[in-house]
Amino acid sequence: MKLRWTALFQWEALLVLMLVVTVLIGSSLTEAFLTGQNLSLASADLVEKAIMALGLTLVIIAGEIDLSVASVLGLSSAIVGATIDAGVPLGPAIALALLAGALCGLFNGLLVAKLGLPSLVVTLGTLALFRGLAFVVLGDRAVSEFPLGFTDFGFANVPGTLIPWTVVVFAALAVVTFVVLHGSWIGRDVYAIGNNEQAARFSGVEVDRLKIGLFVASGTLAALAGVVFTARFASARPDNALGFELDVVTAVLLGGVSIFGGRGSLVGVVLALFLIGALRNVLSLEDVAAEKQSIAIGALLIVSVVGTNALRGLQDRAARRRPAQSQTEAST
Repeated sequence: MKLRWTALFQWEALLVLMLVVTVLIGSSLTEAFLTGQNLSLASADLVEKAIMALGLTLVIIAGEIDLSVASVLGLSSAIVGATIDAGVPLGPAIALALLAGALCGLFNGLLVAKLGLPSLVVTLGTLALFRGLAFVVLGDRAVSEFPLGFTDFGFANVPGTLIPWTVVVFAALAVVTFVVLHGSWIGRDVYAIGNNEQAARFSGVEVDRLKIGLFVASGTLAALAGVVFTARFASARPDNALGFELDVVTAVLLGGVSIFGGRGSLVGVVLALFLIGALRNVLSLEDVAAEKQSIAIGALLIVSVVGTNALRGLQDRAARRRPAQSQTEAST
């Protein structure tokens, strides 16, 4: 099969190239980068952001945004810590945290879908609101006494491998999200809403209900990320995952998801997550301060928005030229 030149300009191919370059640079800077132990730790450090990115991908493709995901993670962690500290069994504590995440998403969704408020403004407000609730639930203290099985899940690898159990959880969720987005009517409706909300309404799509469901899914996944974060660090604090929303939004947009909705794929988002994880790991191994790492991630965010829009423009112009060329050839 003849390779089409346009395939070379797909955003996912560029992400693979950037990932390979990052890996080559990292391996040349330090021998520790490509060791199994380092890759295992690096993948574990990425899990919570990756889980939040799954829900956010759906929300952004639908033309909305959820900036409150990291605050929901912090609230979930605080609830798990406070309930277990109060003597509640682990199962109900986790269920309560997930329920809280779903309710946070429902609150966002109702404000956006039913009241017609901009999701950027709504979730910017709830970013502060949910983080404040986390401090109300747990105060300024930290809880570090958890059941042994819970912390073992956060620390342990799959027997006989260097793959963390938390990565297995993300992989399973990613497969489910991929099927929903790219292989079901829900995914088709999500893309339809992101492309043209009014047209989607006229074609029978229940826009409001689906948007609310997407925000609920985003909140629930963020709460699950909070449970994983708490297990992995054996610590529940109201300020857990402070600032994580930057990496999550960057991963989704860098993965080729259009900030205006209607375009993008989960494959690109996963590649972007690997790229961001590799970049942060290289910078950490080189003892680069967290503030300077944030500069690099912020630059990636700008590149993702500018780059994907430029690429889409080139693809659209190429698509318009093809019919014109065909008509010219037919007339001659």
